[in-house]
Amino acid sequence: MLATAPLSEFFEGLFGVEPSGFWAGPGRVNLIGEHTDYNDGLVLPFAIDRWAVAALRLRSDRTIRLATDYVDGVVETTLDRIGPAGLSGWSAYPLGVVWALGEHGADLTDLPGFDLALTSDVPVGAGLSSSAAIESAVGMALNEAWQLGLDRQTLARVGQRAENVVVGAPTGIMDQSASLLGAPDCAVFLDCRSLDAEVVPLGLDAAGIEVLVVDTRVSHAHADGGYASRRTACEAGARILGVPMLRDVTVADLDRARTLLDDVTFRRVRHVVTENQRVLDTVRLLRHEGPSAIGALLDASHASMRDDFEISTPELDLATDVARAHGAIGARMTGGGFGGCVIALVPVDAVATVTDGVREAFASAGFTEPGIFTVRPVAGAGRIEVTP
Repeated sequence: MLATAPLSEFFEGLFGVEPSGFWAGPGRVNLIGEHTDYNDGLVLPFAIDRWAVAALRLRSDRTIRLATDYVDGVVETTLDRIGPAGLSGWSAYPLGVVWALGEHGADLTDLPGFDLALTSDVPVGAGLSSSAAIESAVGMALNEAWQLGLDRQTLARVGQRAENVVVGAPTGIMDQSASLLGAPDCAVFLDCRSLDAEVVPLGLDAAGIEVLVVDTRVSHAHADGGYASRRTACEAGARILGVPMLRDVTVADLDRARTLLDDVTFRRVRHVVTENQRVLDTVRLLRHEGPSAIGALLDASHASMRDDFEISTPELDLATDVARAHGAIGARMTGGGFGGCVIALVPVDAVATVTDGVREAFASAGFTEPGIFTVRPVAGAGRIEVTP
């Protein structure tokens, strides 16, 4: 967990008072289930030990002042000017949450303003949900400070609404759900249609397995066209197949789908349909055999994203191939694609070998040196204690 003392000093230096509390929202890794969430599908993410932390104090007026330690300056507005349009930059995330809380029942005409400062060690643009970490930390902070009484599932919808409407990124609800519903050494098995969520033990510690993240340093942005075009193709495929969402298409339907869809749309559909099945298979294997048994499913997921959904990059492909060759049980890109991170399940005694192998392969290929680190599944967002 990030230390709160530096953030407290930063807050006091800007606003002249101490914060009343600190709230942390974790990033997330998606173990499997990519680009299925906005198709009403199934996902299996977990919260990780990288956090966005918000320090907050309510004011006696309607003013909102925001600051972060990674961008200079203070953003100032008022609750009376909060709306979905005209927000940009980093402040669109916390201010988007404020607006979305109003959409979910908070009476913004009768609430006080606040001062808020943010810090984060979730890598930006790496596919580890740095944005959802912020949204979850801010949502939990305001839910408590304003005494709104919203549950975590509702706060996940608040974060998604902020990201879709204010930020302009057409993401599903997986990221916010993982950040808010996570549990130690567990994944969140989420049905994105019903929003039913089940905590599934991963058993990584007992199996002696680490989750190794390779940050390729190839940055992506969900608000650009690549993500949106994939979502559009999925919606077109569902429409042609006569179903509300691709969640309603099964593996057995793919032969028929091939006769109705053009090649590109068919491959987009095939990825989503087979990925939903891989999520179900992964949950079943975790329950009955443990994490050592799911490697082939991770590998198949990556191949599907590379060949059918076409969202991988040479860096992501190299990282997965080299990780497997040096002892990983399985590896896949995680996140929206077009850059970001690979996750690999690696026996504890092979972590150093895999790490060295990936670094050497990137150097030989002339790629930017990757960031490589392990992550652990942790509890979801909430208030945290003051730490040095």
